Amino acid sequence: MIINVCATLFFVGCNTKKEEAVASEEFKITSPLVQDTLINKNYVAQIRSINHIELRAQEKGYLEKIYVDEGQSVKKGQLLFKIMPNLYQTDVNRAQAEARYAEIEYKNTKSLADKDIVAPQEMSMARAKLDKARAEVAEMNTHLQFTDIRAPFDGIVGRFHVRKGSLVTDGDLMTELSDNSKMWVYFNVPEAEYLNQMYHKGDNNFLHVKLQLANEQMYDQDGVVETIESDFNNETGNIAYRATFLNPKRLLRYGQTGNILITTPYANAIMIPQKATFEVLEKKYVYVIDKNNVAKAREIKVAAELPHIYVVSSGLNKGDKILLEGLRKVQDNQKIATKYIQPKKVMSDLDLYSE
Repeated sequence: MIINVCATLFFVGCNTKKEEAVASEEFKITSPLVQDTLINKNYVAQIRSINHIELRAQEKGYLEKIYVDEGQSVKKGQLLFKIMPNLYQTDVNRAQAEARYAEIEYKNTKSLADKDIVAPQEMSMARAKLDKARAEVAEMNTHLQFTDIRAPFDGIVGRFHVRKGSLVTDGDLMTELSDNSKMWVYFNVPEAEYLNQMYHKGDNNFLHVKLQLANEQMYDQDGVVETIESDFNNETGNIAYRATFLNPKRLLRYGQTGNILITTPYANAIMIPQKATFEVLEKKYVYVIDKNNVAKAREIKVAAELPHIYVVSSGLNKGDKILLEGLRKVQDNQKIATKYIQPKKVMSDLDLYSE
């Protein structure tokens, strides 16, 4: 019994000394800094060519020649592949011969019809036979032309999926072709940020964005969000954007990744140091110091994050005083001694720290 009393007196004594130490310590406090600022939001992005297609064989045959190399820039109409045309050339020659025969037959029939030697129906049948023969020539020429695979637009040749001498059939994939003169960059934006961006963008203005590449360097061209998807994704709460970037140096390629940066202005933003906050069950709190120097925990909502700084959307007002340091030493509803530091001084010290 005596031991328990002693232990109790010991712990009470320790707590009393701790409280006295806290009471004698002077804690730095400050207020939120309220000013206009710019907030950069980052979004994971996928980079795509403005035109990216698969080039496939349209006829069956052996691949006779390859005129370009992988990764080569080509012009519209440039010959890329040639499928052995011998069989198709033979079909063209046969169709042309049949057309010449039909033309001679038609001329003879017309001559007889002009002299009323043959009936008009025979003249019509001869004409129809000539038209059919000419149509077959056109069809055979089309098949022959399909043995030449040409670039449908200026672009960059992708990886070859066939090699010289390969037997290809109709529909076989030969390669891909990318038009990289402009690039489409896709990224997803949460609903709340979409609303903020549309509010600040104004009417009839495009949203301008920047692109950070995989090596963390900024791309030297600004992009413009020209297309926003019509529907939100109900599972993620996001909506898809598509930004267009000019690509004069052909630095961007199909399939790259990066980050889109969107700068959003915040008027009269309430900003506090991150170190002045603490978390409880994933919620952020600060200690607000009342007029009696009593610290009271208060939940805040964060609208945006800067290096070492939070922009607060709710929970604080301009004139509130918050505990800046020593948060672990203070408890809720505890009276403390304070020393007030001007918000601008606090923020400048954070800038020095970040450098």
